[in-house]
Amino acid sequence: MPIQWFPGHMTSARKKAAETMARTDVVIEVLDARLPEASANPMIRELREFRQRPCLKLLNKADLADPVATRAWLDFYDRQPGVKAVAISCKKPGDAAKVPALCQQLAPHRNDNIKPLRMMIMGIPNVGKSTLMNALLKRRIAAVGDEPAVTKSQQSFDLSPSLSITDTPGLMWPKIEHDADGYMLAASHAIGRNAVIDEEVAVFLAGILLERYPALLAARYKFDVASADAVGVVETVAKKRGCIVKGRGGELDLEKAAMILLTDYRSGALGRISLETPESRAAMLAASGGTAGGEEPPGGDE
Repeated sequence: MPIQWFPGHMTSARKKAAETMARTDVVIEVLDARLPEASANPMIRELREFRQRPCLKLLNKADLADPVATRAWLDFYDRQPGVKAVAISCKKPGDAAKVPALCQQLAPHRNDNIKPLRMMIMGIPNVGKSTLMNALLKRRIAAVGDEPAVTKSQQSFDLSPSLSITDTPGLMWPKIEHDADGYMLAASHAIGRNAVIDEEVAVFLAGILLERYPALLAARYKFDVASADAVGVVETVAKKRGCIVKGRGGELDLEKAAMILLTDYRSGALGRISLETPESRAAMLAASGGTAGGEEPPGGDE
């Protein structure tokens, strides 16, 4: 089932973001390091390129992602004009503290103490924008939650006389072009549960894990993955974790097992996992015969 999720408040949020970008020097785009391109809103790229704004791409949750894949993504983004990419964990104050200086490098004309460097945090829901904002301000001013779309309005603050920053609500785009992107976003909890079927998302995730991280699956759930398929993984999790529907004669509770698998991935209990690499992205785009949201195929000239 294709996944789509575009809550009503996001239309007005996009309009407001476009207005604010006109007064912004550097766009800070927060991405999920486990799925950088799937978590990149093509509307953000369109807005910043229209305004010719440089972009600091923060691959957040890097502590949960496969470090080899993350290095490949950093190389991919750093080849793009006007873009600097850094892998961070917004929960680490030291990582967040590096952000203003990195933005300053992208806007050297704002190093004259005449006007403040104006930064704008953007990204899809639940990638860590509010956590970053709180870390930069060293106090809790933005609501943080493990549900997407917690922030619904812009907030602006002065970090110092020469630095100002605006936090924006998480923005999805009206149509997710590739089914795989929808499933990756759902697996990583960037899409509200009301728009997805957890069992389908877990089966999709299990397929990636079998292909790329079978040893992590075997270590977590203690079973032989050699002959398993994606549906069988969810069934095995149900058996291993005692997920049984009450009063159904031992019927497996696959919905509960799906949530266990998804939670283990989201929390890092399964290990450091990336759902896409530049190579897998290029293969997906080639198979679909096009690009998503104007993105360049990974591996080409940026």
